Amino acid sequence: MGIVTAMAGVIGKVAIVTAASRGIGRAVALTLGRRGASVVVNYHGNAGKAQEVVEAIEASGGAAVAVQGSVARRDDVVRLFDAADEAFGGVDIVVNVAGDFIEKPVAEITDDDVDRVLAINLRGALYVLSEAARRVREGGRILHTSSGATEAPHAGGGLYAASKAAAERIAFALAKELGPRRITVNVVSPGVTQTDGLVASDALRERLIAETPLARLGQPQEVAEAFAFLASDEGGWVNGQLIRVNGGVL
Repeated sequence: MGIVTAMAGVIGKVAIVTAASRGIGRAVALTLGRRGASVVVNYHGNAGKAQEVVEAIEASGGAAVAVQGSVARRDDVVRLFDAADEAFGGVDIVVNVAGDFIEKPVAEITDDDVDRVLAINLRGALYVLSEAARRVREGGRILHTSSGATEAPHAGGGLYAASKAAAERIAFALAKELGPRRITVNVVSPGVTQTDGLVASDALRERLIAETPLARLGQPQEVAEAFAFLASDEGGWVNGQLIRVNGGVL
């Protein structure tokens, strides 16, 4: 009860969360759903995992639907927002978590690598953010997921860092464009987080942990708490910002 009372600012809102069947997206969807938002749970390939999220939200007294689709396809993104309209009458909160990672030296990057990473991290981000700009209701919240690699790319992470940095700029421009409608747009930059989607090599993972002042991996729920605050009424004066949730990495 105390948590719900302290973060009551999503009750009655409608949220879309991309890549919500696992990892950070799953934690965000569950957190918003348990705190009173109706949630559209987007997933790409694992319908069973997405349905688990829906059932967990419903078991907590919330409402949710699962919608398959890739953010890299504009038609799928439009359909995702249509599903929010059909199920819940509109959308107030959009959290874009979908992303793809590749670890490869710049000299070895292929055209296929570029197409794969930019399809999700840049084009997909643009599709989600642009559709959100058209359809989120006045006073709503748009949140995008970035990475600390945009400021401190590691060897082998140049393409990933570039794709994430480009999407950040789109989000920050959108924050200025939507101000007149009282819609906030913010970016959350997680540190290395323990999820089943973490694909960094063991050597890279250990190096990143060593560089983190708290000397451990982050947990999805810790990142979800930042998203939940920014999505709430209580976070309404935070706009056009990048929030690092990374254990102290500068």
